[in-house]
Amino acid sequence: MTDWAGRTAAEIAAAVREKRATPREVVAAHLARIERLDGRIGAFRTVRAEAALAEADEVGARGDLAELPLAGVPVAIKDNVAVGGEPLRVGSAATPGAPAGADHVTVARLRAAGAVVVGLTNVPELCVFGTTDGVYGITRNPWDPSRSAGGSSGGSAAAVAAGMVPLALGNDGMGSLRIPAANCGLVTIKPGHGVVPAGIGEGDWFGMSENGPMATTVEDTRLMLDVLADGRPGGGEPGGSLRVAASLRSPMAGVTVSAPYRQALREAAGVLMRAGHQVRRADPPYPSSLGVTALRHWSAGTSVDARELDPRRLVRRTRVHAAIGRRFARSAAAGKGREELRGRLEPFFTEYDVLLTPALARRSPLAGPWHERGWLRNVMANSSYSPFTPPWNLTGWPAMAVPFGVLPSGAPCAVQLVGRPGSETVLLGLAERIEELRPWRRTAPL
Repeated sequence: MTDWAGRTAAEIAAAVREKRATPREVVAAHLARIERLDGRIGAFRTVRAEAALAEADEVGARGDLAELPLAGVPVAIKDNVAVGGEPLRVGSAATPGAPAGADHVTVARLRAAGAVVVGLTNVPELCVFGTTDGVYGITRNPWDPSRSAGGSSGGSAAAVAAGMVPLALGNDGMGSLRIPAANCGLVTIKPGHGVVPAGIGEGDWFGMSENGPMATTVEDTRLMLDVLADGRPGGGEPGGSLRVAASLRSPMAGVTVSAPYRQALREAAGVLMRAGHQVRRADPPYPSSLGVTALRHWSAGTSVDARELDPRRLVRRTRVHAAIGRRFARSAAAGKGREELRGRLEPFFTEYDVLLTPALARRSPLAGPWHERGWLRNVMANSSYSPFTPPWNLTGWPAMAVPFGVLPSGAPCAVQLVGRPGSETVLLGLAERIEELRPWRRTAPL
């Protein structure tokens, strides 16, 4: 029997539609891989083995099987998105253990498209930090298990990178899709505001958080985004030569970019130039106050999510973050700082179609119990390695992480693509061209 674990979602769905594989065979192969690998990686909080096999049989019996875009494709869901019948723990002992009454709309759309939910993936408590560790364990990068997978969609990223599922659902409030995707060699897109239903936590971090796909290829990313967006992802296909600004400048003052990420940016710029695009070195006019603006919104979002929880059951870094954020919640909700940032950056995106940056400034921190360490140490570790992601949550504009190059450890490196509102399809097309010209290894050699 063919081992379907490690295949792309597009390959699996085509095989199931054409009756070359059954959903049960596909799901069973992935469950076996999860059982073999996840003890080392820590991607899943819970695995729905029996339920997933039953759901696979239901998909196989559907009369519309031949039309399902994700027929029989196993997916993992980040543990801050409701899956009916499963507790929604958001990485915390403070959240209720009662099962969710219904699927979140994104999960419902995935299931309607033929996908099978095999489990819920680990997150840092309340999805606050850029390392995934806490009361449910530590999630490691499958390419370099000494390092964190990143966060907050770290479990989802690790599950896909290890070949335990071909697709996973994550979300991104300050980089929580792009950070772990960049660490783990995946393709992801944070859609622009309103493209995919959010409904994350207690208000989507004032509209900054977006649900999105994690995959190993641009084709699979596009396929999943199309399902999540109900067939309406933003923008049209890129036409002709794009005006691309390549920037190494950190949006956060005082953060330097390590040599591998500088090299990835330069080489990616060269690839795009050879592909016929107009690439120029140009830095967006980030305000010097951007770091403070990001911290205020980041902490304020946490304060809202923690409002109804027992603070005694939260870990210290979360408790401190929420306490700091309470003083900023009202101003964050008003949105003035975000509107000013959009106004400052909009002229830049009139001159350029796409911004190319490093995805990260350096590799992720060592895997470990970061949830047991102090708040300031966590904030400094996060800010020093992921300064490039927060601006695009503050603006609400689409941004992608695309694998590019390799770190000295052998783990993947990555670049980020950013576009104006409605440019999701343009970004995907550009990422697809990068993939054609500089293909990457899809899964970690475990």
